Amino acid sequence: MTTSEAERTSTTGRPSPVLSATERTGARTEEAAGTIADARERIDALDDRIIGLVQERMAVSAVIQEARITSGGRRVNLSREMEVLEHFRDALGRPGTSLAMTLLELCRGRI
Repeated sequence: MTTSEAERTSTTGRPSPVLSATERTGARTEEAAGTIADARERIDALDDRIIGLVQERMAVSAVIQEARITSGGRRVNLSREMEVLEHFRDALGRPGTSLAMTLLELCRGRI
C-alpha cells in the first residue's frame, strides 16, 4: 500500500474518500480553509507541549507524594489541592476547576 493509499484508508481498513481542504475544515473558501489548517497545526503543537507539561507535572507530583509518604505523611494534601483548584478557577473560570480536578487525578490518582 502506498503512502497516499494509507492516508486514504480509514481505521476500519476500508478506503475513505480524499477530502478537499474545505471539506476537511468545514470552511466555505480555500482562504478560510488555509487559515483553519494553519491554526490547527498550531493547536496540535500546543497540545503536544501541554501533554509534555502534564507529564512533567505528574513526575514532580510523584516526587512530592513519595517524600510525603516516606516521612509518614498522607499521600494527598487536601489543603494544597484546594489551592490548586482555586488558582485554576481564578485564572480560567468555572471550567478551570474541572481542568484542575483532572490534573489532580492524573497526578495523584483517584481518592
